Amino acid sequence: MVSEFETTAPDTTAPDTAAPGTAAPSPAAGDTAAIAVIGLACRLPGAPDPRTFWQNLVEGRESITDVPADRWDVTAYYDADRDAPGRTNSRRAGHLENVDRFDTGFFGISPREAAAMDPQQRLILELSWEALEDGRIVPTDLRGSRTGVFVGAIWDDYATLLHRHGTDAIGRHTITGLHRSIIANRVSYTLGLHGPSMAVDAAQSSSLVSVHMACQSLRNGESNLALAGGVNLNLVPESTVGAAKFGGLSPDGRCHTFDARANGYVRGEGAGLVLLKPLAQALADGDRVHCVIRGSAVNNDGATNGLTVPSRRAQEKVLRRALARAGVTGRDVQYVELHGTGTPLGDPIEAAALGAAVGADHEDGPALAVGSVKTNVGHLEGAAGITGLIKTVLSIKHRRLPPSLNFETPNPDIPLDRLRLRVQTELGDWPSPERPLIAGVSSFGMGGTNCHVVLAEAPEGEPASYGTGESGESGDSGGPTALVLSARTEGALREQAGRVRALLDERPGVRVRDVAWSLVASRARFGRRAVVAGADRAELVAGLDAFAAGGAGAGVAGSAGGRLAFLFTGQGSQRVGMGRGLYASFPVFAAAFDEVVAAFDGLLDVPLVEAVDGELVHETGVTQPGL
Repeated sequence: MVSEFETTAPDTTAPDTAAPGTAAPSPAAGDTAAIAVIGLACRLPGAPDPRTFWQNLVEGRESITDVPADRWDVTAYYDADRDAPGRTNSRRAGHLENVDRFDTGFFGISPREAAAMDPQQRLILELSWEALEDGRIVPTDLRGSRTGVFVGAIWDDYATLLHRHGTDAIGRHTITGLHRSIIANRVSYTLGLHGPSMAVDAAQSSSLVSVHMACQSLRNGESNLALAGGVNLNLVPESTVGAAKFGGLSPDGRCHTFDARANGYVRGEGAGLVLLKPLAQALADGDRVHCVIRGSAVNNDGATNGLTVPSRRAQEKVLRRALARAGVTGRDVQYVELHGTGTPLGDPIEAAALGAAVGADHEDGPALAVGSVKTNVGHLEGAAGITGLIKTVLSIKHRRLPPSLNFETPNPDIPLDRLRLRVQTELGDWPSPERPLIAGVSSFGMGGTNCHVVLAEAPEGEPASYGTGESGESGDSGGPTALVLSARTEGALREQAGRVRALLDERPGVRVRDVAWSLVASRARFGRRAVVAGADRAELVAGLDAFAAGGAGAGVAGSAGGRLAFLFTGQGSQRVGMGRGLYASFPVFAAAFDEVVAAFDGLLDVPLVEAVDGELVHETGVTQPGL
């Protein structure tokens, strides 16, 4: 259970300009404004999880395809003429697979209610669970806690799909299934969370604004833990036709950020969440910290030349304010993940604002590296900001900058050299890896709501990592290991065995003891259980294979539930040196053993710890207390 604590609210009257300074230090453990990112989860085009997403980024993979036939018939709605009534001038987008699938039983939702739920609700439920597990927090342990949920979402495609069937299709679950607020509220209800819970609609900046709001909630103490992010699903042609008529879509189905070919964006879908906690508390709790949010800011363009025309001045102000709140200068920032839609109007305005607020401080050093994840997966609109944030978190964690795609010749309206900006076109190191890694993430909404978040690497002295992270060691040692599996159904239990087996096969650097720790300490416990034990990695792999295939080989024990019992056998089970192996391998056992035997000091002729280690253990006066 996450313990409750209070934090000090930060000064909210920070100036718009940052004072000049040298390289910013890493955030200190006592910094009440710093927020730790301790968990990640995402479902993005071509990437069902953060690990695959990072691999795609490193390889420079573009996950854009033609609209799948099981969504809608793109040929019936496509026309190269953008002005053709009821048609879209783009036939490509970034899509997820199997958005219609959902494990109703896992979340205790009836099939009838699940059918009425917007798939955006289902997706956020799944990712909430995954983000908590990535943060090594058992989801079921949070009931009653001040955990907040902030989710950006702007489209209601599923409602459009349902309403095609007329009023007869409306039922008792329709309102809760389609109402956008329930995307966040469903998570709070399912897990019993008592912190703030809301869907945020600030247009395309919604998910990054959600992260900003979550950080503020953590800083002022109304939340002690927070899930923040966004979701975006493109299920019907109407929303795509609308984007085409708005003039935003790229006819060639690619996003050419900052490039001379910039002609619009390509739509994308998916979702992402981060699990946040005040840095001081995260370090005190021994959490693994992926990176740190040092500061953020939100503003609006106000009155411009048009409702959807961005303001260079407002974007510059939000950048400067975020830097000031983070306590860093433009020179400290080495990379910025752009809003970067690849539009002829938006890109030059964003570049000018970024050059003035950040690039200008790079006159005497390497130019500021910039990139846009929209070139990989498309513009996720309501989930665009969280996608860029997760990319940047991973870039800090792995200390590498992945390439931004589709850039050849700079837009003539973007003087990169003068602005001191450089598009990151290849996988490479950070410009100054010897300095603290600090990055910014921008996201702007079409109605003028701008958000910028400043990230930094985790502070030095982080506790040793446990769980399924790479250990850097070639093998395991220390005796037998038990892998505890748990699921709601027998089929899911065996599937989990197969997934653990695949993990050990795909990542030989992972220690089985770390996997065993994660399965016990950071996973919920369900009614169906199995334990796979082995003296070494090979025995564990064999046991997992056998159980996954439907059998139960040596070292495998299963349970359909029931209560745990201990049997104390009494005199006759003693042996010389009993407990010696446990004492040497497990400090918790050793401490308990020392405490118990100390209680017998002065009551026996020989110290008990010595007696049980020799033949005296078979004498009744020693056997009884020894056992």
